[in-house]
Amino acid sequence: MSDLKITKATNKTELKEFIHFPWKVYKDNPYWVPPIISERIEFHDPEKNPFFDHARVEYFLARRNGEVVGTIAAFTNDAYNKFHNSNVGFYGFFEVLDDPEAAALLLRTAADWAQNAGHISIIGPAMFTTNDEVGLLVDGFDDSPRVLMTYNPPRYVDYMETAGYVKAMDLYAYRNNIDEFLENMPDKLRRVVEKVKKTKKLTVRSFRMKEFDKEVERFKRVYNSSWERNWGFVPPNEAEIEHIAAGLKQMLDPDLALMVEHEGEVVGVGLTLPDLCAPLRLAYPRPGVPELWSMLKLVWHWKIRSKMKWIRVFALGVLPEHRARGVDAMMYLETAKRAKAKGYEMAESSWILENNEMMNRSIEMLGGKVYKTYRMYEKRL
Repeated sequence: MSDLKITKATNKTELKEFIHFPWKVYKDNPYWVPPIISERIEFHDPEKNPFFDHARVEYFLARRNGEVVGTIAAFTNDAYNKFHNSNVGFYGFFEVLDDPEAAALLLRTAADWAQNAGHISIIGPAMFTTNDEVGLLVDGFDDSPRVLMTYNPPRYVDYMETAGYVKAMDLYAYRNNIDEFLENMPDKLRRVVEKVKKTKKLTVRSFRMKEFDKEVERFKRVYNSSWERNWGFVPPNEAEIEHIAAGLKQMLDPDLALMVEHEGEVVGVGLTLPDLCAPLRLAYPRPGVPELWSMLKLVWHWKIRSKMKWIRVFALGVLPEHRARGVDAMMYLETAKRAKAKGYEMAESSWILENNEMMNRSIEMLGGKVYKTYRMYEKRL
């Protein structure tokens, strides 16, 4: 057997190895979407990502004969434990070659780190919170992910379950053909929307980019109120909101970011994103290639050749006191109409918690079909 060791990534050179490693795993994989390297470097920078203000993160590299064959990170999220009155650790950024021994050692290393930190269990994979990318893909491997969703080889499922990690929660991704959605939308739902419109008490509008900061505050109020009881959710603080908003602003289409107002107050929000993964996969940024060149290719495929056929319904929320009044129906219909006018063909609604019965029923009633499942795992320590 060759020499297998776990080392910590404690400096910029080692963190660079950590960030670059996925290109080894997914070499020649037609579905994986590479990230923009500078964005990943910034994401892991404690001075630029406010997540680190309330978290402690350790990065690990698995090496065989000095060569990196796998990565994992283990971390404590104090904000999560405080909000949920819990004591859990997390793991994420798990990537490994076809090497069961290295996989087992990486997963054990993360669990040992969490146990030594005093946690009673470890949850993941997460990068880093539910406001980022989370979950392990457990089916639907023959398709690329939509924007801000994850992808991984099927073998990772066996690696985690063999290591004693069990399902904590499944996250569903639904797909809809936009034309079929509009053609088959239930008459009852259309009547609800028309009735709401006639009262003129509820109006739907686009996100106002000229008032970006104010719109973010309006969105945050509805988002936090709508999601606060969801599994895994932690309300982001002001610095995190600014960080998330800055990232989304670059890909935002204001026509697909909807605000529903009741007498001038925003009571519902629906944020749908163009599937930036399609042009990003074609641009294929990678180590050793000047990032400017990759960015030019990204803009070409995004803005000029318009390769995006998918949208992702990223977040939808309604203030509790305004639910069951047609607000969500208005956003569904308006989003579909606008997406069709822009030439989009398919929509992914993701991710939806398996125990969110109301949302799952609503999407299924509108013709949505689960076509991918992402799983959060947990291991008791």
